[in-house]
Amino acid sequence: MPTFVDSSRRILLRTISALAVAAALRPWDALAQAKSPIGVIGSGKIGGTVGALWVKAGHPVMFSSRHPEELAGMVAGLGPLAKSGTVAEAIGFSDTLLLAVPYGALPQIERDYGAALKGKIVLDAGNASAGRDGAAIADEVERDGIGIVSQRYLPGVRLVRAFNTLNYAILSREANRAPPRLAIPIAGDDAAAVAAAAQLVSAAGFDPVVVGNLADARRIQRGNPGYGLAVGAVEFKQKMSLP
Repeated sequence: MPTFVDSSRRILLRTISALAVAAALRPWDALAQAKSPIGVIGSGKIGGTVGALWVKAGHPVMFSSRHPEELAGMVAGLGPLAKSGTVAEAIGFSDTLLLAVPYGALPQIERDYGAALKGKIVLDAGNASAGRDGAAIADEVERDGIGIVSQRYLPGVRLVRAFNTLNYAILSREANRAPPRLAIPIAGDDAAAVAAAAQLVSAAGFDPVVVGNLADARRIQRGNPGYGLAVGAVEFKQKMSLP
């Protein structure tokens, strides 16, 4: 059977290859001048913080929630690149989305927006909590691993686990710090989606660390060794025995 290291190395090599193809297709100076739009589903502490970092990096961002009118003040303070809208509008705004909702909302997200989400790159920042989300889904995550469960509830999306290991205050305070930049672990099965997520992690002011595929995302879910590690990329890899 393949080892975790083998799995992680394959994901990493596919990600590097995807990044190389992207660089060949579009020069980096053009990428710098035309930043890709991003939709944010759930614009609370994590969604609002990470989305704001992308706006500051030059990305157009649409923040969404069930009550988009409540986002007006936040959006106004971020300038013309920031917009607010409904969840449906955020999904239509971009092919790349940050999902930062209470984990128990995933089944409802699929029922309401599953068809529109198919084929989109979705950075999933949620964590399961029995007290908030219910014992059933928390037990499912503990049994099967959060990457597998998220993909189960969001079939057809190009899922990447990202921005789930640290709280919003740390993300806000440590973004774009002097080297070594803070590590943000990511995991996914789709190499091109992982490469896109890595670029967005970097744009937000952090160093992406690929931990493997969605099955490996268990290692960075709540209660496991990669959760809560506020360290640089080299130290993160050492602590997690990553290649």
